[in-house]
Amino acid sequence: MTCRECEKQIPDFIGKKMHYLGMKRFLEHVDSCGSCREELVIQFLIQESMAHLEDGDVFDLQRELRERLEESRRRIRIYEGILRVGTLFEMLAMAGVLGVVVWILR
Repeated sequence: MTCRECEKQIPDFIGKKMHYLGMKRFLEHVDSCGSCREELVIQFLIQESMAHLEDGDVFDLQRELRERLEESRRRIRIYEGILRVGTLFEMLAMAGVLGVVVWILR
C-alpha cells in the first residue's frame, strides 16, 4: 500500500467502514510508516474532538485512538482464525470425499 492509498482510507478507518483485507493492509502500512500514522492521529483528533465537543463530553482522544487500533487488530485476528477454521473444514471435507471415492472404487 502506498502512502497516498493509506491517506485516502483514513476516513473509512475512523468511520469503522473498512473490510478485513483493507483494514489489514491499512494497519500494516500505518504500523510501518510514521508519516501515515501521524496523519491518522491528526485526522482522528480533528474528527473525534469535534464530535465530543458537540456532545459536551470529556474525552481522551489518544486513548480512544489506541483502543480503536487495538480493536481493529483484534478483529483481524478473529477473522483470520475463522479463515483458518474454514480452511480446516474444507480440507476435512476433501479428505472425506476422497475417502468415499476410494471406498467406492474398491
